[in-house]
Amino acid sequence: MTLAAVAVTVILPVARPDAAREFYRDVLGLPYRGTAPDGKILFDIGSGATLALIEKPAGAQAEHTAISFEVADIDASIADLKSRGAVFADYDLPGLKTEHHVAVLGDEKAAWFEDPDGNILCVHQVLTG
Repeated sequence: MTLAAVAVTVILPVARPDAAREFYRDVLGLPYRGTAPDGKILFDIGSGATLALIEKPAGAQAEHTAISFEVADIDASIADLKSRGAVFADYDLPGLKTEHHVAVLGDEKAAWFEDPDGNILCVHQVLTG
């Protein structure tokens, strides 16, 4: 057996499950699958993958990007997500500077935003040359 051929579930901690469910369903537009018997809130995230939100105390979130969604047009994706309530971050750090929320990182562009519990999410666009 190889793990390359199996379905994947990404599990994120959330302290406020109701706010998280609304954010992932209404702001991100992910298809909501319901609540599992163990309480996880389930969403489809493409290619047979599942996002499972699990209730944990505040502060359980990572300080790095938890999920990055590959998009065809980053500017259109940012505009769409902002129109539904996503708030994008801007950075001016050594090695990471955004302009209009977007950083160019080698062969891709990326922009970051947070869910209601502080999980860091990203949209990225692969640049074709």
